[in-house]
Amino acid sequence: MEIKVNFLDNLRLEAKFDDFTVIADQPIRYKGDGSAPGPFDYFLASSALCAAYFVKLYCQTRDIPTDNIRLSQNNIVDPENRYNQIFKIQVELPADLSEKDRQGILRSIDRCTVKKVVQAGPAFVIEEVESLDADAQALLMPITDSAASTYIAGKDLPLEQTIADMSAILAKLGMKIEIASWRNIVPNVWSLHIRDAQSPMCFTNGKGATKESALASALGEFIERLNCNFFYNDQFWGEDIANAAFVHYPDERWFKPGRKDALPKEILDAYCLDIYNPDGELRGSHLYDTNSGNVERGICSLPFVRQSDGETVYFPSNLIENLYLSNGMSAGNTLAEAQVQCLSEIFERAVKREILEGELALPDVPQAVLAKYPSILAGIQGLEAQGFPVLVKDASLGGEFPVMCLTLMNPRTGGVFASFGAHPSLEIALERSLTELLQGRSFEGLNDLPQPTFESQAVTEPNNFVEHFIDSSGVVSWRFFSARSDFEFVEWDFTGSGENANVEEAATLFGIFEAMGKETYMAVYEHLGAKACRILVPGYSEIYPVEDLIWDNTNKALFFREDILNLHCLDDDSLQALVERLEESELDDYTDITTLIGVEFDDNTAWGQLTILELKLLIQLALQQFEAAKEGVETFLQFNDNTLDRGLFYQALNAALEVELDDDLALDDYEANFRRMFGDARMDAVIGSLDGSVRFFGLTPTSMKLEGLDRHLRLIESYKKLHAARARLQ
Repeated sequence: MEIKVNFLDNLRLEAKFDDFTVIADQPIRYKGDGSAPGPFDYFLASSALCAAYFVKLYCQTRDIPTDNIRLSQNNIVDPENRYNQIFKIQVELPADLSEKDRQGILRSIDRCTVKKVVQAGPAFVIEEVESLDADAQALLMPITDSAASTYIAGKDLPLEQTIADMSAILAKLGMKIEIASWRNIVPNVWSLHIRDAQSPMCFTNGKGATKESALASALGEFIERLNCNFFYNDQFWGEDIANAAFVHYPDERWFKPGRKDALPKEILDAYCLDIYNPDGELRGSHLYDTNSGNVERGICSLPFVRQSDGETVYFPSNLIENLYLSNGMSAGNTLAEAQVQCLSEIFERAVKREILEGELALPDVPQAVLAKYPSILAGIQGLEAQGFPVLVKDASLGGEFPVMCLTLMNPRTGGVFASFGAHPSLEIALERSLTELLQGRSFEGLNDLPQPTFESQAVTEPNNFVEHFIDSSGVVSWRFFSARSDFEFVEWDFTGSGENANVEEAATLFGIFEAMGKETYMAVYEHLGAKACRILVPGYSEIYPVEDLIWDNTNKALFFREDILNLHCLDDDSLQALVERLEESELDDYTDITTLIGVEFDDNTAWGQLTILELKLLIQLALQQFEAAKEGVETFLQFNDNTLDRGLFYQALNAALEVELDDDLALDDYEANFRRMFGDARMDAVIGSLDGSVRFFGLTPTSMKLEGLDRHLRLIESYKKLHAARARLQ
């Protein structure tokens, strides 16, 4: 994690990381102002807080209340060497706690991350650089021997060269990539989380049987998502990009809707239109892109090559971002390698959907077959040794598709996790199922898995598949666990051979789609110096329902974005019109404004927590519509999950509105005790909200220029690096 430090007045310091700011000072006796803890105090507190976190985690997963658990830490300093210290952590536990849980809590404290890092002894590198921002790859810890050449199946170059090449591409772009975490909780299963230190919303996870393969996986996914603009999906890219020579790619084209908002003739083809517009309800205005919001330019459309005949077909960028998420994207050392990965993932997700929604039962993989892959078997046995039974299933549907499945069961909670992997090689597909199962997860994280159900509707509901796609947290049917499988086991093999293995495998996978009667469309991206592609299989590889183009399109942001960002500048008529549009839209009141308008706010601000419900009631307050505002406040207090401080403001506001709306009550009679209950600052905001001197309490003014929205501006700066690289290659 990158922590940037600013020098403030006297000895005060300001550390900024992610969306947080921490102030440090020195005691007055050391010439400071005593306004905040010192740096070493924060260090001491970090281990105590980390220990308490692991206690809380242990207790939460076992429904143990923490009300009567107390924890403290003292540091004992060696009088002859103040750098030699003992940290004594003591915990007071309730008398009725079982001996098993007492020992479990002590063991959980022993897992404290701060403690383990201190015990391992971190190495410090102190150096001067010309520019902190330009030192792009300083945070990627070297983990490989540069002279080594480790080849793994499916990769056309050694892992060491793959890592070096991808790191160089990111460095050239000015992306400062940092490794945020590593995990290796069972043998031969590694995962890590990497992110852009300057824009942490740009992140990926990697997985593999070794740390090198996991790092290559994470870097490849990062480059794939850069090439396909995935990090910036659904987001407003700012007015500069919206009016640039191109918005997404130099070869994009813009088409205006026809008469009566008809779809432009230049977009899609007959095959796609039958899928995306079966009832003729799709209109041109549904396809304006969210990122620029520049409807005057028309519909931003991207070229894809139809694989059946090589013809170019233009797909609206809006359609892609609404339906496909990250499905069908990949980067590799060669285009064929990227294609194999891309097509494999499309099959993995589509077959997974067919199995889960069809409540199909899969055949077990025989032990004799598993024994051929000892490293995978060791990982599975590592899970089972921890008390997690694992079912290994053939998900090829009778040898038709290159897909495998591992399903973990958690007897402690009754939860299950069905993890799928795909590749022309059965071994690689099986390995991916295992590494996907544990990607970014701890053993504690496996306690959050959903329980199976016999309720078919819960399994087939469209959003369940979306949850499976995002993090495999969707619901699985109990019928999936039947010992009577719907298919026979097949020890399938779709692999190619020799130096052209990936080329042969890509052709085989494309051939499966052709045999199914599916058209495939591909875009190749090489602007950034990497081989990357995006493949669309209409009617097969969508993540969201096609109906979302009409009923839940992300470009609904265009109806609200400008007015919401200019909220403080709107007159009463414009505010009333905004409330009415929000009501007429029939959007869920609990939709957050970040999602609605495609602007990232700091999570720790009122903007970051703002929902449509709260926005409407704040506007009603500004318009002095107290009865409507009171109704909104009551709903907010009953159902909304917000910060304690924000909740207390609305609790105070609710009481003040009660008085304001009662002709027999006067606020002057209650103000003194309201102030004793809620504090002067909070009551000043409440009374100001009623008399009009405070408008939209907690929401700092901004505009379409996005002033003060540092989190979103960092995201735009990240995208501008890509935009500039693409512009140089025009």
